[in-house]
Amino acid sequence: MNNKEKLLTSFAAKQIFLTVLCKARKRYKFTIDDYVIMGNHIHLVIFPGKDESLSRIMQWILSVYAMIYNKRFNRSGHFWGERFFSRVIESFFDYLHTFNYIDKNPFVAGLVAKNRNWRFSGAFEHRIGRCTTVKPLPVHLQAFFPQHIRLALPEPK
Repeated sequence: MNNKEKLLTSFAAKQIFLTVLCKARKRYKFTIDDYVIMGNHIHLVIFPGKDESLSRIMQWILSVYAMIYNKRFNRSGHFWGERFFSRVIESFFDYLHTFNYIDKNPFVAGLVAKNRNWRFSGAFEHRIGRCTTVKPLPVHLQAFFPQHIRLALPEPK
């Protein structure tokens, strides 16, 4: 966020971001394995499809989101503070570490008692069995991420 503002704190702001991700998937070929939307930043494990550019995908997502957010909340000026940060996930261990880091963000920030309860995350989507943003968690990864396994819990309201 620009000046580390917490512009993503509202339910509406987070929902708009998920809608933009959905629109981006119709425009570009990519998958999202995990994500979390925090109050002032997001994390995505994103895999561009063949012949797709991560930079182009992210530029579209971030610019479209900023335009929609600014219009919706009657705001002007910069939304994002800096260009997005990305790195290549080098190994299976690195993948597991990255997943774990993303999943723990809401808990470490003190937003939830259990990281699987943060509604705007891949862990939550996997747990409730409604994967609209992330792809379903492969069976071989379920042992590593028990917080993603669907539990017999009531639907969120």
